[in-house]
Amino acid sequence: MLEFEVREIIFDGMTKSYILILQDLEKEHTLPIWIGPFEAQSISMGRANQPPERPQTHDLFNALLEHLDVKVLSVVISRVEEGTFYAALHLLSKDSEFSIDARPSDAIAVALRAKAPIFVKEEVLDQMPDAPDFRQLLDHPEESDSPES
Repeated sequence: MLEFEVREIIFDGMTKSYILILQDLEKEHTLPIWIGPFEAQSISMGRANQPPERPQTHDLFNALLEHLDVKVLSVVISRVEEGTFYAALHLLSKDSEFSIDARPSDAIAVALRAKAPIFVKEEVLDQMPDAPDFRQLLDHPEESDSPES
């Protein structure tokens, strides 16, 4: 498994959706994941450590975990099937360590608020084609669009 971070969120004008760009810490692998506008906004706010005026779903989930004394250990993106990514939130309670199935966008939004690492299994990377177009977009951030508004 490799550790990744949120590099950028790009608006895809063709599909009218957002693309979450993850990049490994060594900057050798880029992983694009298409996400919805709510998730894009939530990830952007979590990344900027910007609390909303009123708690949103991911803030509420993190507050609940904190109240129950459950720590977010990590997110693991474990597989991709027919273009759909699968992830798990790995959690630690007083009694046990456990994981919960989650969409990558939700898991990442929660992990950012908890300052937990994001991992991607190498099998996922092996299934992804090289993405030079995304690398080009990353090199020209003026072409990206932030969903924070």
